[in-house]
Amino acid sequence: MRSRGEYAGGVSDPAVGAPALVVETVRADDIGPLIPLLDSRDPLLFIRRGEGVAGVGEALRLEFTGPNRIQDAAAAWRAVVATASITDPVGLPGTGLIALGSFAFSESSKATSVLIVPSVIIGRRDGTSWITRVNSTSTPTATALGHEYRISLLPGAMSADDFVAAVDSSIAAIAAGTVSKVVLARDLLGRLPEGADLRRVLKTLALGYPDCFTYAVNGLVGSSPETLVRVDHGTVTARVLAGSTGRGADADSDSDAAIALATSTKDLDEHQYAIASVLGALRPHSSVLTASDQPFTLKLPNLWHLASDVEGTLSDGSTSLDLVAAMHPTAAVAGAPTRAALALIDDLEPFDRGRYAGPVGWVDANGDGEWAVALRCAHVSSTGTVTAYAGAGIVSGSEPQRELAETRMKFRPIVEAFK
Repeated sequence: MRSRGEYAGGVSDPAVGAPALVVETVRADDIGPLIPLLDSRDPLLFIRRGEGVAGVGEALRLEFTGPNRIQDAAAAWRAVVATASITDPVGLPGTGLIALGSFAFSESSKATSVLIVPSVIIGRRDGTSWITRVNSTSTPTATALGHEYRISLLPGAMSADDFVAAVDSSIAAIAAGTVSKVVLARDLLGRLPEGADLRRVLKTLALGYPDCFTYAVNGLVGSSPETLVRVDHGTVTARVLAGSTGRGADADSDSDAAIALATSTKDLDEHQYAIASVLGALRPHSSVLTASDQPFTLKLPNLWHLASDVEGTLSDGSTSLDLVAAMHPTAAVAGAPTRAALALIDDLEPFDRGRYAGPVGWVDANGDGEWAVALRCAHVSSTGTVTAYAGAGIVSGSEPQRELAETRMKFRPIVEAFK
């Protein structure tokens, strides 16, 4: 396990003698699109329907690894907030002191989990725009996107045939009673040309999938349809997705696809594991907790999903990071029972998921925040290697070729964003 705070001019533990952050938020005139304001190589972003937060520069970086990475982040963030001086007359979600974060899926991952406080945060919500400066006086300006580029993403450590074989092994484990559900992923690899502007990928995702969370944190870029958890003044909400099918070619076939999904025993079973895991994780923290009576079909440009909304009232003062720690990994991205599913994933997947399927989002000084599950994504390394991921939930009744086809559909957003 490792946690550290990295500041301009040195490295120090945020809980012991760290430089205090001076934070000021001011209203701004309409700032236009957020993506052109970002750094082209290392963007920081979390938006949906054109609203959210964008960051430029780093005032503070906190890094974490190991089984307690999210709990350590929650504690470190409390320590940072305690010493910060914050002026925030705007008072909207995302104003004042915030950190954007991304966490590794597995406790044994070699990937580093991060919380990053940008030097400047530009935000928009409900028609109001703002700029937050952290130990900074600068104002970002929009710049033209770099040259167009296209890359191909090809099979990585797990080929299509390997994935089908892993699904067969998972079905056998389910039949033997080892697990009830397991989520298997596979990877695709590519390489960026030198000087590639990642804002092009983010623009394509944001325009193509406006109802998803388009995000970029420390090289992880994607567009997720799934809210892990949102906390706002004591109210907690989540949207659970599990079970999916492709869109139809015309209106009639599209309607038929949605009806078939909503009545599929296999997909309804898969969804039930996911909603049960979220409710089980939130109940200890919420005095009132409700969920959709039945899952509904959520339409995305390339998929239908089974979805359920959860809402509750916090009863123990938990922050969004506390809840992220309690909820991750849900059955929607791991399986059930959790420990057995994780062990099977370790056995069958020949790669480290890194921060794929981990929490990604932001947290503010009050502990409120918004966190998605890092899906439909790729990690871009410092050397330009692009690793994309997509997975499928395996339950009793799963068919290997159908699960492979599901991963192809889920790869589509990120693959097309790089083309």
